[in-house]
Amino acid sequence: MLDTINRHFRLFELLLFLLLCLIFLVSLSVGKYSASLPKVFSILLSPVVPMDSSWTKLDENIILQVRLPRAVAAVFVGASLACAGAVFQGIFRNPLASPYTLGVSNGAGFGAALAILLSNSSTAIQLSAMLFAFLAVLLVLRLGKHAKNSTVTLILAGVIVGSLFAALVSLIKFMADPFDKLPAIVFWLMGSLAAVNLSSLLFALPLLLSVFLLLILYSWRLNILSIGDAEARSYGVDVKRSRTVVIICCSMLAAVSVALAGVIGWIGLVIPHLSRVFTGPDFRRLLPVSLMLGGMYLLIIDDFCRLIGSAEIPLGVVTALLGTPVFAYFMLKEKVKW
Repeated sequence: MLDTINRHFRLFELLLFLLLCLIFLVSLSVGKYSASLPKVFSILLSPVVPMDSSWTKLDENIILQVRLPRAVAAVFVGASLACAGAVFQGIFRNPLASPYTLGVSNGAGFGAALAILLSNSSTAIQLSAMLFAFLAVLLVLRLGKHAKNSTVTLILAGVIVGSLFAALVSLIKFMADPFDKLPAIVFWLMGSLAAVNLSSLLFALPLLLSVFLLLILYSWRLNILSIGDAEARSYGVDVKRSRTVVIICCSMLAAVSVALAGVIGWIGLVIPHLSRVFTGPDFRRLLPVSLMLGGMYLLIIDDFCRLIGSAEIPLGVVTALLGTPVFAYFMLKEKVKW
């Protein structure tokens, strides 16, 4: 019986992966300048497989230099936020936990807004966003260090730190030039993948892949942490150290995502609940499914945002508009569980 369930789940994972690949190829083909799927596939293979060129240099530049980095970033950012949300909800045993529970997004948002105000360099924005995201995590961990009920206290500390950085972001907006810097800060904080390029991906992807692998290898420990501190200690798990490692890993996912795409909400809250409908709470199944569903979701949202009108719609606006009714539906159907 167990072998049959595992086999069916592996088949489900394979179907999800194939669907993600299909959506990825479609994303590369659609746009103001459309291209057929066979042409897109040929262009992607051309750097490694010699073939006769049946496309123009413009086709190649649009696919490889513009759409490919953006689509890859959409997959990894969506996967990162969904994975972090699933882990936070499990280790905090709170269905409302998300990458923003610990103030990571507000910390990264302040860092990016500060970099835009001072230099507007893409490298400076990424580094500053990551620096202040980790500063937010350190503050939260410091506030909750000596608490008896560490789970609840860490969440409350995240609210406090997040509110602090939100106030600092408002101060940055007040100080910014209203004709130059302020629009850039506001648009970036609403979320966008328009500025993603190959150099930013080369910096971010190795880090994200390393954290994905670590969390998947940590799945059994996440299962133990999610059943409670006393039970975890009875299995010989160092609860404080394990939870700190997991929090830092998930905060790293959120920080890199915010550095790449700005502040994008609701993915880390909604996608884990959707994934649990298919997998249950077992992190050995939940994490891979959350990664793929999160990547697919943001990829589709990004396609919608860049195709729906003449001007690109911020990602954060659309994810909030879609996330709120979906989460309300889950609440009504009593699917909001950790």
